[in-house]
Amino acid sequence: MMQKILSPEGLGAALRSERKKRKLSQTAVGKAVGIDQPTVSKVEKGNPGTELGTLFRLLAALELELVIQPRQKPAKDTKGDIW
Repeated sequence: MMQKILSPEGLGAALRSERKKRKLSQTAVGKAVGIDQPTVSKVEKGNPGTELGTLFRLLAALELELVIQPRQKPAKDTKGDIW
């Protein structure tokens, strides 16, 4: 399922949701790719200072990938990006 991510918090929520769907703990996901549990927690909370390497390691641990595509026009009733 494709998800539209517009903020660090949205990305963290999507990663947390996928991890829980797979019935994995933060510790188990982190251990699979050499990241400690507190770091996984920070990413899932939407820490905007997350290093790209950390993000890609978590995506790999959850068997996810990042897809870049042209942006669609936002609906008239939205304010656009929240950050």
